[in-house]
Amino acid sequence: MKNILITGGSGFVGMQLTNLLKANGYEVSWLTRKINTNIDIPQYLWNWENKKIETEAIEKAYAIIHLAGANVNGQRWNKKWKKEIYDSRVKSTDFLFEIISKHPNKIKVFVSSSATGYYGLVTSEKIFYETDFAGKDFLATTCNDWEQAANKFSNIGIRTSIIRTGVIFSESSEAYKKISLPIRLGFGAAIGSGKQYFPWIHLDDLCGIYLKAISDNSIQGIFNAVAPMFIKNVDLTKAMANHFNKRIWLPNIPPTVIRLLFGEIAESLLNGNRISSEKIIKCGFRFKYSGIDDLNH
Repeated sequence: MKNILITGGSGFVGMQLTNLLKANGYEVSWLTRKINTNIDIPQYLWNWENKKIETEAIEKAYAIIHLAGANVNGQRWNKKWKKEIYDSRVKSTDFLFEIISKHPNKIKVFVSSSATGYYGLVTSEKIFYETDFAGKDFLATTCNDWEQAANKFSNIGIRTSIIRTGVIFSESSEAYKKISLPIRLGFGAAIGSGKQYFPWIHLDDLCGIYLKAISDNSIQGIFNAVAPMFIKNVDLTKAMANHFNKRIWLPNIPPTVIRLLFGEIAESLLNGNRISSEKIIKCGFRFKYSGIDDLNH
């Protein structure tokens, strides 16, 4: 039985992915900063900041799925938190590479998370593909450097995939709850112009893409993980209002209000582009949730 080692396994995506991998015949273990004794998963301690790791985790792994990273929306951005966002992704990946390149192991596959923030916090009519260049803002720079760190694994003969993920949606996701709450209370409204696109993916589809990246030897390189059907913020708001049998009666929330409430990260709410999932589809992946209406079925 092949062992899949996950960093960030106790997180929202990691928990769901752990269950999916086990259901498909894989053995799963976690690299974690703190052992959770309430979960029946083999866990190994690591701390990339202090450059410490229980190397037994590396020795037994067939593949690594690297999900670890500070929550981008964990708090209002300041210099310290932005450093945590960056370092927890880029430097943790560098540390993994340092260990794996020097320590005996059987690792054949490395799959790293990334984000559609790679393309930059702008709104345009362009459709973005995996071959496009990175944007210039903080998140884009973070994603670009993160991916450069992950690509080092391919240089030592490990099949490497990078998954650029959109906003994760499911009824239990943080994003879904935050967006749906004001709508369910009857106070929903589009954000800013409402014309910005909302690149999203259902949790089940995201985990399915990770499973395919592990099991399919043809999956190598960068893949966008977003639902195939594009939707704008205003249309998302209307669709969710219809789902909850609510009426959108408030005017759009002005950008100045969003920036006042959220600070620098407000730009991720006020901007968004169309991002293609054509590449992963051409590799044989089939989305369960192609469009926002599929959430209601």
